[in-house]
Amino acid sequence: MGVRRRIAADAGTAAVRAWLDAPPDSRAGLPRPVLATAVRYALEELSEAAEGNSVEVRVPPFGVAQCVEGPRHTRGTPPNVVEMDAQTWLGLATGVLPWDEARATGSVGASGLRADLSAHLPLFGPA
Repeated sequence: MGVRRRIAADAGTAAVRAWLDAPPDSRAGLPRPVLATAVRYALEELSEAAEGNSVEVRVPPFGVAQCVEGPRHTRGTPPNVVEMDAQTWLGLATGVLPWDEARATGSVGASGLRADLSAHLPLFGPA
């Protein structure tokens, strides 16, 4: 079926590249529109790469995505939730931050049997 895209590939790729090209200690200082575009584009990529509706990935305040095959969730709190901040999400999506490290440091909150995204990350290869 595919994901309904809201971020054009060129704009999304440019935003992710801007995040990667920024020095690690200044990535949080990127302009909010650039950060929002990078996060939302990476969420769209995840939804396409791991198509499904059994896991909800939340990156407040920028976006949320449904992914991973399995039982579809329709009402209330989803049984499988992964939540993190924008910097953690972009680190995971680009391979800068390994899934196990993010989980071990508490940077990622994950609940539910299907809430392990390690098989689907990173989304973007090295430069």
